[in-house]
Amino acid sequence: MSRRRLSTNRLIAGLGLAVLLLGGVALWASSQGLRPIWSEEAAPERVLRQAMARLGPDAEVRLIEQGRGPVVCGYVAAGSGEPPVAFVSRPHRILLSEDPLNTEFRAMMTADCPGFPEPPSAGVPQ
Repeated sequence: MSRRRLSTNRLIAGLGLAVLLLGGVALWASSQGLRPIWSEEAAPERVLRQAMARLGPDAEVRLIEQGRGPVVCGYVAAGSGEPPVAFVSRPHRILLSEDPLNTEFRAMMTADCPGFPEPPSAGVPQ
């Protein structure tokens, strides 16, 4: 019994077709504005997305400072007239100072954003 072998020319043609097909899919994805899954979201976009998910669609970012690594810290508010709330944002999680996990928030703030400014005290101006 003789075994049937795949000719080199057919193999090259098949691989070439696969490369062209993959290139076409990549070109289509980039024209649709799709980002590769390995690219990271910019910190301001990430914080706004996380804040809107937690505080509502009117959430706004007041201050962002770079922490250690991918961590950013700052202040967000639920709307334009609302008081700011401190946050610590990691790529997949945001913690607010008003969360029930206040001890964890303070530990993350101390570890990841040591020079972060405290909010101004709400009192009578002197």
